[in-house]
Amino acid sequence: MLPPTDRFDVLVRLLGASPAEQGALATARDRVEEHRRPAAAPPVPEVVVPPSVPEVAVPRQLPPDVPAFTGRAAPLAGLDALLDAPSAGGPPGAGAPRVALIAGTAGVGKTALAVHWAHRVAGRFPDGQLHVDLRGYDPQQPVDPGDALAGFLRGLGVPASGIPATTAERAARYRTEVAGRRLLVLLDNASTADQVRPLLPGTGGCVVVVTSRDALGGLVARDGAHPVHLDRLDPAASRALLRRLLGPAADTGTVELLARRCAGLPLALRVAATRDPQDTTGGLDAFDAGGDPRTALRSVFSWSLRRLGPPAAAAFQLLGLHPGRVVDAPVTAALAGVPVPAGRAALDELARAHLVEPAGDGGYGMHDLLRAYSAELAAGLPDGAARAALDRLAAHLLDTATAAAAALFPHDHHRPARSTVDGPGAAQRWLDRHRAALVALARSRAAVELSRVLWRYLEVGGHYRDALALHTAAAAHDDAGAHTSLGAVHWLLGDHDRARVHFGRSLRGHRAAGDTTGEARATARLALVHERLGDHDEAAARLRDALAMYRAAGDRHGEAAQLLNLGFTYQRMHRHATAERHLRQAAGLFAELGDRRLEGYALGNLGAVESATGRPVQALGHLREALARCVEAGDRGGEGTAHATIGAAYHRAGRPAKALGHLRRALAIGRATGECGLEVEALNTLGDVLLAAGRPDAAARRFAAARALAERTGDRHGLAGALDGEARTRRAGPAGR
Repeated sequence: MLPPTDRFDVLVRLLGASPAEQGALATARDRVEEHRRPAAAPPVPEVVVPPSVPEVAVPRQLPPDVPAFTGRAAPLAGLDALLDAPSAGGPPGAGAPRVALIAGTAGVGKTALAVHWAHRVAGRFPDGQLHVDLRGYDPQQPVDPGDALAGFLRGLGVPASGIPATTAERAARYRTEVAGRRLLVLLDNASTADQVRPLLPGTGGCVVVVTSRDALGGLVARDGAHPVHLDRLDPAASRALLRRLLGPAADTGTVELLARRCAGLPLALRVAATRDPQDTTGGLDAFDAGGDPRTALRSVFSWSLRRLGPPAAAAFQLLGLHPGRVVDAPVTAALAGVPVPAGRAALDELARAHLVEPAGDGGYGMHDLLRAYSAELAAGLPDGAARAALDRLAAHLLDTATAAAAALFPHDHHRPARSTVDGPGAAQRWLDRHRAALVALARSRAAVELSRVLWRYLEVGGHYRDALALHTAAAAHDDAGAHTSLGAVHWLLGDHDRARVHFGRSLRGHRAAGDTTGEARATARLALVHERLGDHDEAAARLRDALAMYRAAGDRHGEAAQLLNLGFTYQRMHRHATAERHLRQAAGLFAELGDRRLEGYALGNLGAVESATGRPVQALGHLREALARCVEAGDRGGEGTAHATIGAAYHRAGRPAKALGHLRRALAIGRATGECGLEVEALNTLGDVLLAAGRPDAAARRFAAARALAERTGDRHGLAGALDGEARTRRAGPAGR
């Protein structure tokens, strides 16, 4: 005795049969029952029974809605718009079905969005909702389209005996069954477009929602799918979801901590909400919800990796060695030891699988949890393979950094580079993108070479903390040039004692090596320490020595730089005529050499002299040109100094509002970069402007801040200005007197 069809199907599922096995067994059962039936009795002609209308099955296959669903207003609105959009063949109900593709990285909430939206709009589909988990990214094998079609047909009321044998025939029967119906079809977790296409209805009364970790470009291009890219939750939405999961009494600090850990991934946030927030479990172990592989991030990420081709999978593992946050095709190629086109192909495949995400200008990044997974995989590489990959990466980064620095600062001395960079703009973007990786790489490889290549880029950009890290790593190898660069950064940050120590080591090293140019650079840098500490005569003497060394070496760019430094120092000594002569010589020589940035520096200092000697019109002309040159070159320190000097010129010209605007920008730049001398200068001049405007209390606060900073850094020139300002403020009395 065979059980009824519905009970038979339940029993087969309980025994663990796959969808394919379920369909085959159901067909076999029906055939056995047909053979057992007695021959049909002859018809009774005198009784005519009108045929009954078979009941149409209305499938309701949606999984339960997601609890505490939060955010996603924009993608929900995009899906809503699909409901009323015309189909490919005309108005809703005609032509091809409307298809949405929700794509995004693992754990980003694609299924949650699709199911939540499907429940919201289920009433718009009176003929039912179909759902299948295609297991495209799953520990089990992906569902065959033919098996998925058999399940859909059964849900639509087709008996097992009516389900055709081949996938093509099942797809045809499926399209027949859904024709004219208004159905919502949810195809979850697809791996390829070919897995989806047989499941698409043939008419426009249906709406199909597909979710995938892959971008499925073919489904968009050929089948007209509307792409809905699902990004990670922003911090506010992450906190909102955690509060809903943890309850209204959740500690604010706990919510903030978990939100930061989870990189905006809803899956990670939901798992984290089930654990003790003080759990110190490291890495991805913190995101393992009771051993369930479907909610353990490590397992979820691994399923994406299994669907990659071998080159892309190997590239993802090697990216875990990269010390920066952004990679591009050449970096990927260097790590993998393959040509750049192969590196680009691997990145393209990783991007389609949402294992990397575009970061602009050809670069790609990973969120913190995927980066942690990639690093775990990289840690499993054999030592020799990891070392070889990092050596290739170091060679590529050093070579390209050399070319980029030469494009930005052609007058500095760099070793010839094998690679080229397409102009200063591309060079600046490349260095900005890879700066963190270059600095991190220097801790283990090529520190001295990178210090020699990057010193000016780091100074000009105001990247003083990165410069400290890089030059400290290089100075550990007792490199004289690294000591010069390290001393310069300490000078910029106001640590003059350390600056002198490093300049002294640099001088001794260059003299021992007979390196005249290196000795000249260290001497000039040491002179600037003396200037900042108020010893202007000693500063001028050392600068004259450096000028003579550069001239003896035939280094015209170094000669121009010392004319500039001497002009600045004579300006501080109030020897304005001598200062102006040196600055005009420097500006002319820089113009002849084609160094627009340092020509701007010379013009800016010339403008300061003109402002101090009562020539505001000429001064502002030169100062505006200096500012434009520094902005053009991305020179943050020079830009800040130009703003400070322009502010002082406007103050002397009796235009306080314009002065305050420039001085506040100068102060902001000084604080952002940590350049203490610029900050002291801006504070003192702000105090002057506010005092002249009848605001002695506000002026006093600026002078006091300048005095405290100047005392801490030993800036005697700045300290003298602050003390003078405080004295003038006291004489002016309180505001309103």
